[in-house]
Amino acid sequence: MTDSRASLDRVAVGIGLRPGTTADRIVRAVEEVVGQYRIACLATLDTRAAEPEVRAAAAILGVALLGFTAEELSAVEVAHSSPRTESAVGTPSVAESAALLAGNGESVCGRTIVDGIVVAVAYADPI
Repeated sequence: MTDSRASLDRVAVGIGLRPGTTADRIVRAVEEVVGQYRIACLATLDTRAAEPEVRAAAAILGVALLGFTAEELSAVEVAHSSPRTESAVGTPSVAESAALLAGNGESVCGRTIVDGIVVAVAYADPI
């Protein structure tokens, strides 16, 4: 995911993952999808944001970590939804919804799965 805007734009990165996913795996997945974009924040379901490995991944990346409730995530229209995810955590989308809520609502990269971790990216407002 690279284009001429990559060096100028910051992105919000939404992640969806299973409990207990290691920080190293999260960081690798995020970096693989994000490429040269500058990460403004990492965003996910509030219960995942409370997990030590997710907090550690945000610290390694040097970014803020945002957590959204299932209700907040459910209110966002997304390109991909999952009945399985909705059954498991109460919202049909975590990564895409979180990225769009944390960013400015403009998707850069929809739902991408890397090593079992769902990553989605939206533009963040400039500093």
